[in-house]
Amino acid sequence: MTINLNKSKLLTFDLLLLTLSEANGANCAEAKSAQSTKDFISKYEIALKEAQEFCYWCEVMIEAEIVSEKKFSLLLQEAKEITNILAASIRTTKNKNF
Repeated sequence: MTINLNKSKLLTFDLLLLTLSEANGANCAEAKSAQSTKDFISKYEIALKEAQEFCYWCEVMIEAEIVSEKKFSLLLQEAKEITNILAASIRTTKNKNF
């Protein structure tokens, strides 16, 4: 299935990806100055959700052939690795403190 998109729709996808990645980074940055362990975990959990959403939208765009699987596969792989790192960090923090 091929979807023909005009430049404005493609720009929308670019902005979506930028927004999702920026939200993730912002939450991780905020976690550095968390007021408590619970606050730290909360920020990382939000970042994890954002990373999972980023993966979801990458998969949707690849499946819909909006973007090239060849071009996006590395980005998707890295996003999944970030998701795994965030999840592991949350588990480790919870195990140490609760």
